[in-house]
This record gives sequence, C-alpha cells and structure tokens, in this order.
Amino acid sequence: MQLLLIVLLPLVVGSLLAWWLGPRSRALTAGVAALITATSLGLLVSLAPSVFDGQVLLEFHPWVPEIGLNLGLRLDGLSLMFAGLILGIGLLIILYASFYLSPQDSAAKFYAVMMLFMAAMLGVVLSDNLLLLVVFWELTSLTSFLLVGYWSHRPDARAGARQALAVTGGGGLAMLGGFVLLGQIAGTFELSEMVGRANDIQADPLFVPALLLILLGAFTKSAQFPFHFWLPDAMAAPTPVSAYLHSATMVKAGVFLLMRMYPVLAGSGWFEVIVTTAGLVTVLFAAFIALFKHDLKGLLAYSTVSHLGLVTFLVGLGSPLAAVAAVFHVLNHATFKASLFMIAGIVDHETHSRDMRQLGGLYRLMPWTATLSMVAAASMAGVPLTNGFLSKEMFFTEAVVGTAGIWSWLVPAAVTMAGIFSVAYSLRFVHDTYFNGPLGDVPNAHPHEPPLGMKLPAMLLVSLCILVGLLPAVTFGPLVDVAATAMVARSLPEYHLSIWHGFNLPLLMSVIALVAGIALYLWLARGRRLHRISSEDWFGPATGRQMFESAIHGLFGLAGRVSARLENGSLQRYLAWMVAAAIVVGAAPLLGSGIGTGARELLPANPLSVAVWLLLLATCVALTVSHHQRFLAVVLVGVVGLAASLAFVSLSAPDLALTQLSVELVSTVLLLMGLALLPQHSPRESTAARKLRDACLALAGGAGMTWIAWVLLTRDHSSISWFFLENAIPLGGGSNVVNVILVDFRGYDTFGEITVLGIAAIGVLALMEGMRTRRPAVDEHGLGWTFRDHPLLLRVAANVVLPVALVFTIYIFMRGHNMPGGGFIAGLITAVALVLQYMAMGQDQAEVHLRAEHGRRFVRWIGAGLGIAGLTGVAAFLFGRPFLTSAHGHPHVPLLGELPFASAALFDLGVYLTVVGGTLLTISVLGAASQEPPGPAGQHGSTP
Repeated sequence: MQLLLIVLLPLVVGSLLAWWLGPRSRALTAGVAALITATSLGLLVSLAPSVFDGQVLLEFHPWVPEIGLNLGLRLDGLSLMFAGLILGIGLLIILYASFYLSPQDSAAKFYAVMMLFMAAMLGVVLSDNLLLLVVFWELTSLTSFLLVGYWSHRPDARAGARQALAVTGGGGLAMLGGFVLLGQIAGTFELSEMVGRANDIQADPLFVPALLLILLGAFTKSAQFPFHFWLPDAMAAPTPVSAYLHSATMVKAGVFLLMRMYPVLAGSGWFEVIVTTAGLVTVLFAAFIALFKHDLKGLLAYSTVSHLGLVTFLVGLGSPLAAVAAVFHVLNHATFKASLFMIAGIVDHETHSRDMRQLGGLYRLMPWTATLSMVAAASMAGVPLTNGFLSKEMFFTEAVVGTAGIWSWLVPAAVTMAGIFSVAYSLRFVHDTYFNGPLGDVPNAHPHEPPLGMKLPAMLLVSLCILVGLLPAVTFGPLVDVAATAMVARSLPEYHLSIWHGFNLPLLMSVIALVAGIALYLWLARGRRLHRISSEDWFGPATGRQMFESAIHGLFGLAGRVSARLENGSLQRYLAWMVAAAIVVGAAPLLGSGIGTGARELLPANPLSVAVWLLLLATCVALTVSHHQRFLAVVLVGVVGLAASLAFVSLSAPDLALTQLSVELVSTVLLLMGLALLPQHSPRESTAARKLRDACLALAGGAGMTWIAWVLLTRDHSSISWFFLENAIPLGGGSNVVNVILVDFRGYDTFGEITVLGIAAIGVLALMEGMRTRRPAVDEHGLGWTFRDHPLLLRVAANVVLPVALVFTIYIFMRGHNMPGGGFIAGLITAVALVLQYMAMGQDQAEVHLRAEHGRRFVRWIGAGLGIAGLTGVAAFLFGRPFLTSAHGHPHVPLLGELPFASAALFDLGVYLTVVGGTLLTISVLGAASQEPPGPAGQHGSTP
C-alpha cells in the first residue's frame, strides 16, 4: 500500500489542495505542494534500504482484471532511482517556481497541474503492469500539454503544447499497440512475469512489430531523431516547467522505458541495432544544432536531446557496463541540466531576454549566478573533476569496446565529434552570457542577483555536480549499482566509479574533445560570426519541425478536400450515407450464408400484444406522415416509448418499464422546451427522389433489423442471465437483479453513462449560455405571447405534488436494491417533480427557491454525483478489491435494528444526483433561452 500512497498523495491530495489554496495564498500553495512532495519522498526513502538489500517490492491491487489491467506496482533499483529524481528535483522546482512566477501567473493552475504531472511520472516508473504504465504515460502527455501551454495567451506556447501532445500522444498510442501485442504473446501484462519468458517472446513472429511500436513510443517521448523537434518548441513553457519536464522527468520517460523493457526486448539483435543507431544519430545531430542556437533555453533543449541520445546509445549497446554508464549519466544529466535551466530562467527573469546576441557582461552584475553557470556548464561539457566528465569517460569507453569491424573507429570518431560540439556549446553558453563585451540592448538594463530562494536549488544541484565528480563511488555508487542491476536483471561484472582510470584511448578522446571544442568555439565566435549563423542556415526546410508542420498542413488540406466533396450541409444526406453504410456492413456477412428461421418452438401472440403492435404500427405511420408538425411528432414519439414500456411490463421487467416511462416524460418535456425555440412546422425540403430514397433505406433498415431479431429469437442460446440471477444476492447483496447489475456487476458501465450524461448537460450549457430567441408579440390566434402567466390550478397542484414526489423518491431509492427502483428512477422522478415546479412557478421563481443561480447549482450537483460515484469505486481499493466492487452486510442500527445495507447505495446516490443535476441543468438552459426581457406581461391570453 505504501507504493500506491506515494503516487496518490500528489495525484489526489496535492492537486486538489493546490487548486483550492491557489486563489487564497500563493505561499501556502507552494508550501503544501512542497510538503506533499516531501512526504512522498520520505515514504520512498523509507523503502530504499530494502531495495539496497536486493529486494524487489511488489504491490498488486486488482482493477479491471478481465482485460489484464491491474494496479501492479514495482520498486527496484531502477524505479527507486527515477522516483528519487522525480521527487527530489520536483521539490527543488517547487521552491524555485515560488520565486520565479509573477503575481499574475495562476499558482492554482501551476501547482495543481505540476502535482498531477509528478504523480503521472511516478506512476510510469513504479508500474509493473504495462497497461497501467500506458495510463500514466498518457497522463504525462496531457499534463505536460497543460504545463507547456501554461501561458495560454502566447501563440508560441499554444503551438508548442499542441505539437508536443501530437508527437508524444501519437507515440503513446503506438506504444499501447506494442504492449497489447506483447501481452498477447506473453499471456500477461505484468512485467515481473514477462522477464522469465523473454526467449519465448522474442521467438514469436509478432515480436518485431511489437518491438517497433514500443520503440516508437520511447523515441517520441525522449525526442530521439527524427522526433526531436517537439522538445525545443516546448521551451515556450515557464522555466520551472522546462527545468522539470525537459531535463529530469518527462523526456527521460522514454529512456526509462528502454531500460525497464531491456530484459524482455534486448538480445534479439533488432533492439540493439535500432536503439544504438537512433541514439548515435541523435547525439551527433542535436549537439551540432545546439551550437548554433541563440536562445539560452533553445541551446539547452538541443543539448538535452543530444544527451538523451547518448543514454539511448548506451542502452542499445546491450552490455552490463554500458547499462552502468547509462544509469550514471541519467543521474548526472539531471543534476547539471536542471541547474542550467534554472540559471537560464534567472537570466531571463533579471534581463527579460534569453537571446545570447543581446546578452553579455553579466559576470560583473551577477557574479554568483555566473559562477554557478560555469560549474554546471563545465559538467555538461565533461570537464575533469565534475560528474559529467566521469559519465562521458564511460560513454567513450563503451563506444570503443562495444563496437567491432568498421564501427570500431567510425563510432568512436562520431562520439568524439559530439563531444567537441558539447564543449563548444557549453563554452558559448557561459561566454556569450557573462563575458563577450558589455550587456547588450535588453529590456531590463539593470539586472542583479536574484533572491537566495531562487538560487538555492541551482546551488544545491551544482554542488552535487562537484561532489559526485570528486567522490562518485560514495555519492551515486550504491544507487547506480542497484539501478543497473535491475535494468539488466542479472549480476554486474566488477567495475569502479573513480576519477582516474589511467592513460587510455577514452582519455585521449576526452582531451581531443576538450581542446578541439574550445578551438571550434573561438573560431566561430571571431568577429561575432556565430551570432550571424543559425541552425536553419544548415538544414533549412529539412528540420523536423518544418516537416511536421508540412505534414499537418497536408493532412488538414486533404481533410478539407474530402469534406468539401462529401459535406453539403444536408443532414438528410449524412444520415442517408450512415444508414446505407450500416445496412451494407450488416448485410454482408448474412447474404448467401443460408441463415434462416431457427428450430426453437414459437409462443402464440396474445390479443393484447397484437393490439399494442397495431398501435405501434399506426403510430409510426402517423409519425411518418405528420413529421413536419414538430409538436405532434414529439407526442407520437412518446407513444412509441409508451409501447416499449408496456413490452417491458409484459416481459416481467418493471425496473425497465419505470425507467422508460420516466425517461419518456423527462425527454418529452426537454424536447418540447427545445421546440419552443423553433418554428412549429419544419420546412418541406425533400424532393420526390429523396423521399423515395429515404423510404427505401428505412424499409431496408427496418426489415434487416427485424430479420436479425427473428433469426436470433427463433434459436436456442445459452444466456448469461442465470449467472446474475444466481449471484445477485451472494455477491451483490440484493434481490433486484437489474439494479445489482447496474451498480455492482456492470457499475463501471453505469459510471461511464452518468459521466456522459453530465458532459452532455454541461455541453448544453456551454453551447446555449447567453442565447436568446425572438418571438412574435402575439400567437396565430392573436393572443398575447407570454411565459409569465402561470395557471393557478397548476401552481396549487405543483405545491402538493412536490413533497409527495420527494417522499416517493426516497421510497423508490431505498427499495431499489431489492425491489423495482434505484437511483436512476428516483432521480428521474425528482426531476419530473421539479420540472412541474418550473412550469407552475416560472423559471426565475423556481430557481430562486432552488438557489440555482441560473443553473450553476446544477453543475455542482453533477460534480457531486460523479464525485460520490467515483469515490465509492475508489474506496474498494482500500480493501484490496477491484474498482466499484460492492460490500454488503446487515449492520445493527439503534432503534431500527438490523438493516440490510450495500455500499452500492452510495454509488446509487451519485447516480441520483447526476441524473437530477443533468436534467435540471438542461431544462434551465433551454428555459433561459426563451425568457422574456424585463417588462410588463403580454396581453391576456393563453400561455404556450
């Protein structure tokens, strides 16, 4: 339970508290976010000794076991390392952001979404179930979309957020497909069970497609070439977001996935070739581009892409020591890159510019910040006595010993070239910002050192860069060992994290990179030549972003051309195409199959059934003939619903009959209110040819459905009804099988349905809020048109009906688990009674009594209903049961004695509130659209 709590604290408690406290106190919001993060970090640290002892901690909570989706969590060395980065750097980012964000920036939005993102990343790295990992993976894409687009008033932020979501979200869908294939091959979605079946998995013919799809998800998330372009464009986000998402967490999710899936995917040959190639191309290409970026965060973004390529290359090499180097560099990169992003934010905060062509001379004005920059940049460049130097040496070593043949000199040459570029852009970051002449023309010409709280997170990380560089085995050594062991799932050979490994080829490569990198920058910086060159000058339209934008524009253009050919604004045409397609798809497998009437014995039709059928037939004919009369059409549709209710009664389904009657009544009222906004007659637009087409389609569709129903009902079949009949009482605690199915066996479906109902009602509010209709002064009989005159008899009747209906509602609700009734029917009955109040009192007076504030209260009813239903389902997790599993018993209540009770009653309460809120919100919005402006009532006359 402790692992689940680590995720739930920021996911639920942190996000909700941040959202609630944000408008009240910015400092308190940041403090609570920090406290929640520190608590999760404390829980993680308390489990660390067990992991360092070699244990793998597993938690399992059933969720939707039928499809293999469970809350399976795993804490080993690898997940401990990544979770520690997420929480540790997240804590520093919260402190940094409290000083960085301006008073105009929403603290509630920032910290709430940051908490959600933190929880999503923790879910990714702690998941043992692959489907659960996908859930959290997509949540990181959604929350990062909100964080990148945090400054929604800026076009570049909105564009960067959309691009990041399109690339990473698309990769996540591909990864889902790969996981589904992998789960089908392995027979499980639990990673801990897959590891022992790696040989069988890789021998399956579906392994390669699964591998490609999974790698696509990893490469898009970690911005590997050719999907690198989204990361630099995401730099429009606030700097705390960049420092957190794009250096230590989100972009490392893809790298984590490669490491986590390594025991299952590696060893096939395909994995090694694809991953090493992608990593090598990325590390060289992005390092070259970074050198020509003029924006501080743009330079850091491309350097991040390059370093992610470095880790990807090491993972692909497939050796245990390469795994050690990859894990070690993940830690080192997070320390120096997060600090550099914070420093870039400090420079931007003080000068209001990140353009290195405008900066310069800041060392004299900001000496402390400049010193921090030089140390962190030295680590990024791999200068000795920093942690970056150690992992770069390991990178060079593995590039030499892990290649053979022609690659034994080509790969070391390529990585040395990448090292040269790394030194050059690191030197540029420092020299062009803090030296290189006086400060240029920046918006704030008088920058100064920021507050200590803003520098402190960067100071801690920079100090760690030096400390690890001097004492690597003492600081990161144990964590690197357990993380690399968990990655390769076997024992590691002997190795040493130390500063000096003697004179060797990797050391020569480091020296070459350092000297040549300095020389390259000095040559390019001569005469400020570097300031006149951009990355677009080298690659032009071949950059990934331009290709992506061209593909998007082409896709939208194609969609526009197709739409122009198919859409002419005629709903008849669209409906005709849809019905015709359904008929073709449904008839294709039946034609020529020889399927006919079955051998089941038929029951005779009684006279009442024949009469109802004849009534239904006559109603449908009348509806067809008079459908242009909107009011009459609604009434006739209600008759069809009444016939369906009678059918349910005859088939011993009183629950369904009650529901159908209530739905018919409420929907008829809603339709009539909607028709009040439209002319009484619809225009006669159809030609004779269209009428003939529609008639043929209607007859074909009706005949097809009739035939399918006949074919099925004349055959014997094994029904699943007996399962529910036998288990309703022992498993669901109720004898009303229909209600037990709705709130227990199929409670997840019901939860989805009430969610859709709530969304539909709020959608009506969003679409029609503020809409007003025009009406004539008099009706067709010359009588004044008004909604203000309400019949006295109706008002008196409504006052009597409402309390009776509410008492009856309680009765229907309480008996629902054992007799016909339940939350849905009770909600509809309440809605009908309140609709009568609307009709009797008028909307304004009714909403005054309900304190509805023009429907706003009903939105809260919907939210409360969905919240109660959802929390009822989540509560099952506390008892180790799947979502929405019901508990039931016979508690003893004082004065009342022993009473039957099921937790599904709380779920039913949520259904009740959602139904009432959704219905009344729709009625309120429709009524508001037809309200009269203030003034005297119309002439005496009828009230429509």
